[in-house]
Amino acid sequence: MKQSVFILISFLLSLSGFTQQNLVKIAKLSQGDESGLEAIRQDFIDKNPGYDLHYHAETQSLDPKDITQVVFVQEGGGTALVKGNKEKSSKVAIGDIVLLKKGERMEVDSLLSLLVFDVPEKPSEELPNFIRPDWDPNITDEPGGCATETNAYRRILLTWKKEVGNYVYHAINAHRVRIMDSFSHYHPEEIGFEEFYLVQMVMPGAKLITSEKVDVISNPEAVKKEQVDSLFDEYKLDVGDLVYLPRGVMHRGLGGVLAQVITVPGFIPGSEYGVDHWIKQINNNLGLKGDDALPFNEGASDHQVIY
Repeated sequence: MKQSVFILISFLLSLSGFTQQNLVKIAKLSQGDESGLEAIRQDFIDKNPGYDLHYHAETQSLDPKDITQVVFVQEGGGTALVKGNKEKSSKVAIGDIVLLKKGERMEVDSLLSLLVFDVPEKPSEELPNFIRPDWDPNITDEPGGCATETNAYRRILLTWKKEVGNYVYHAINAHRVRIMDSFSHYHPEEIGFEEFYLVQMVMPGAKLITSEKVDVISNPEAVKKEQVDSLFDEYKLDVGDLVYLPRGVMHRGLGGVLAQVITVPGFIPGSEYGVDHWIKQINNNLGLKGDDALPFNEGASDHQVIY
């Protein structure tokens, strides 16, 4: 009787459109995906009071606010002028950040598409208005994390600590990185951070692997063969995607993705936990080989990697 009631309730909920939603969300920004963006925005602001995010497609200005705006250039290029107590101008292009402090307005001489985070914490006066990873001599390649290969493109724009980069801002961090084969990892809910991939270039076949079942993966001895197919999700990535990866979700980029990786709050040291050693153990325990095996990063599978 109880089982029949449960089935009936589930059926009625499905008819009403109430279904369990994935924690991972993707908005197709370049395709005008307003509903996808709003779904991300609502989850994000619910979990991070004081923050907000917006996407401005093909605009030439941003009005001043009573809060800091961290602006990610996603499409277009030109010359931007920041107006406030002082006027500053710079060339801007895809991959750049414009930091608008309280009361500052931005005007551009051409159309840009911009992802904008409203950030409650006031930045240091030392931080410049324009942060340009491909043009600033203070920003150089720093292999590690998502890009460990020696020829990695990984440029840290906003960082948690001075030893990693010049521009420190704890409220939000960003690094622009080409991801060929990252290790599988998650950020614990208690000490971690929200993460976004703002996709700016992709190679054919590039994808993102995620799992919302870290609790299962982290206990490899208990994993049954019938659970394997439901452990991972795969997403094909396209230029213009905004991927939202909440705390606690495992993720791994593959195949050549150039993304602005954005974290809120900043990239807290010691809160990036690898799981490849557990995935490898699951494969070994269940005798999974070839196409049946769960994918993992071999170089990070001997022990738990923590950054």
